[in-house]
Amino acid sequence: MRIGAIITRITQQMKRDKRTLALLFLAPLLVLSLMYFIFNSNEPAITLVVSNGSAPLMEKLESTDFTIIEDQDFTKKQLAEKEYTGWLAIDQQTIKLTLLNDDPSQAKLLTMQLAQILQPTQVSTGNLETDYIYGDRDTVIFDIFSPMLIGFFVFFFVFLITGIALLKERTSGTLERLLATPIKRSEIVAGYMIGYGLFALLQTIIIVLFGIYVLDIVHIGSIWLVLLINMMVALVSLSLGALLSSFAASEFQMMQFIPLVIVPQVFFSGLFPLDNMAEWLQNLGHIMPLYYAADALNGVMYKGYSFNEILLNLIVLACFAIVFIVLNIISLKKYRSL
Repeated sequence: MRIGAIITRITQQMKRDKRTLALLFLAPLLVLSLMYFIFNSNEPAITLVVSNGSAPLMEKLESTDFTIIEDQDFTKKQLAEKEYTGWLAIDQQTIKLTLLNDDPSQAKLLTMQLAQILQPTQVSTGNLETDYIYGDRDTVIFDIFSPMLIGFFVFFFVFLITGIALLKERTSGTLERLLATPIKRSEIVAGYMIGYGLFALLQTIIIVLFGIYVLDIVHIGSIWLVLLINMMVALVSLSLGALLSSFAASEFQMMQFIPLVIVPQVFFSGLFPLDNMAEWLQNLGHIMPLYYAADALNGVMYKGYSFNEILLNLIVLACFAIVFIVLNIISLKKYRSL
């Protein structure tokens, strides 16, 4: 009887909380649908450029699943710009294979299949020289993912801590008391952004330095650029967490935003190949802040990009932060009209 009373109370409480019910059922369906479309995408294609290949060799290469492009005047710069998998340059004495190596699994697969194809030819595979645009023969897949993971953890923890902390400010009545004073909404938002931002900044520095100097995560470019990108990530996450906290009535609801806001961004942060996804999925990735953060972090830490090469990503992240901050100011209208 008493157990039945508890069940009835919980059921009635859940029925009254329409927002929790919606998040409870829609969030897993959204994530499951995204995973279905992403994991059903085509495997990434291997594109090989061949210079001075003989007719028998070209015939063998074209019988594989590779996309073969013949170009006698190809260069390393073109390989990096066009992001092909590899370039096979043949002369009388040697065969030189240059790998882009932005995906070590593809680079290793291409190398192994080429070794099998070249084995019976007049040119011994012992003469096969391998060069790399990014990384080297010891590069593993974690070297590609690790820069993105740093950005993800900065985004995730700043979002979670800020969202819950600001929610407590609202539910405890602190925010209402602030709004009862002559202070402007923009000043309140600025105060919260700077106050929590200082701790987000400290957390970001610790995560980046720990990842690079303790875990020895690969970083070719400037560590200052890595810090700058992650600070922009923290600012976007801070403003987004503050914004979404205004739509949550409890920590439980705030936690339910994670599968709706955080998890989908993981799929578009470079952990899965985007080029082979459906076009509408690729377009969806362009509205995710982590898409730009991961691209910039991977560029600096693995490819050694300069400031100018990641400037567009930084501008987009800044635009996300500005939009979320403006929405934060507007959302305070429901607490007070100035």
